[in-house]
Amino acid sequence: MSIGDTLAEARRQAGLTITQVSEQTRIRESIIRSIEQGDYSTCGGDFYARGHIRSIAEAVGVDPAPLIREFDAEHGPPGNMRASQIFQPVTPIKIREPRRLHLGRVLAVAVLAAAGYGAYHVISTRDTHSAASPNATTTVRPVVTVTAQPTHTATPKAKPAFPKNEAVIKLTAVSDCWVSLTNTTTGKQIYQGVVKTGQSVTWIEKKQVSIRLGNPPGIHLTVNGKAQQTNSTVPITLSINPLNNASVTVG
Repeated sequence: MSIGDTLAEARRQAGLTITQVSEQTRIRESIIRSIEQGDYSTCGGDFYARGHIRSIAEAVGVDPAPLIREFDAEHGPPGNMRASQIFQPVTPIKIREPRRLHLGRVLAVAVLAAAGYGAYHVISTRDTHSAASPNATTTVRPVVTVTAQPTHTATPKAKPAFPKNEAVIKLTAVSDCWVSLTNTTTGKQIYQGVVKTGQSVTWIEKKQVSIRLGNPPGIHLTVNGKAQQTNSTVPITLSINPLNNASVTVG
């Protein structure tokens, strides 16, 4: 049985395809197929053929040593090879020589570049003089002034100084005065006594009351901030009704 037949039979017994062997050995399928057919011309030489046989044999589970000996018996044992022979490419590589620069073309490009720069310089200088010319017209945009509209602030309504349906009674003594304050509805006495000179007394009443003054000229009396007439030379009684705008009546 030849080397190729041995490798092919071992591959089939191992349940491997040529594609699988190629993936394991990194050898092209066409080379593996040629070796199994006994054709080593695609290997690139005996040196590479021995390496391919060894790799394929190991992949399919065959001892490569007998196969290598059989190959040497058919093609001769390997001789001494130089490194240049191992790495020498099968197809010679052509190296292109670099093109020489044409002196005329280089000069033409240089002249065109100089001419372009000169034209740019002339145009730039002309634009600069035009911008600096005193006859140049400057457009001034009108300034629009926006006048802020006055803001109308709502004036809060003033709260009443005194609560509704209440009477704030304030009594200040200019001289000593006897004072009596009574709830008109119930007859209950709220205050009775002498208010000394310089003293002030304040009552806040929600029911109708009557106040009697023993020395009216010696008293300064206000009801909800309004001064009341107390210039009588004899004792007087004033009736104060909080439910009627704190009205004050004599008697």
